Amino acid sequence: EAIKGSGVPIIADGGIRYTGDIPKAIAAGASCVMLGSLLAGTKESPGETIIFEGRKFKSYRGMGSVEAMNKGSKDRYFQDVEDDIKKLVPEGIVGRVPYKGELVESIHQFLGGLKAGMGYCGTANVDELRDQGKFVQLTASGIRESHPHNIQITKEAPNYSP
Repeated sequence: EAIKGSGVPIIADGGIRYTGDIPKAIAAGASCVMLGSLLAGTKESPGETIIFEGRKFKSYRGMGSVEAMNKGSKDRYFQDVEDDIKKLVPEGIVGRVPYKGELVESIHQFLGGLKAGMGYCGTANVDELRDQGKFVQLTASGIRESHPHNIQITKEAPNYSP
């Protein structure tokens, strides 16, 4: 509400972990979302494909990591150090993320989550969701009840983790 009508866009940068987080960010006022590490495991993302303990992963280097800043992203973080890497102050990490297949498959899931969120709010487009989206508070019991229970999941869904 603080910037409503100012024309200044809000970018949700961080915290998007599940497909349902995108409509929540927009209902909270975001103009767009940054997906960063959510796209890191896709075939098209930079990084090496790795097999570790029988599972497929992609290497991931956050833009705020020492390695990325050493390769040139330090300007983005206003890190003005010439040759002394010890003076860099990292804001990111290097690691591996589960391989997720082709980007189009992930985008399909994100769009499905956005459409579902718009449907729950009775809105037909993103602008309506931003203007009319409402939040309700769930109790711990309500959250438990809204998730699958009394069943052991045998086939994972791409957009769900218990």
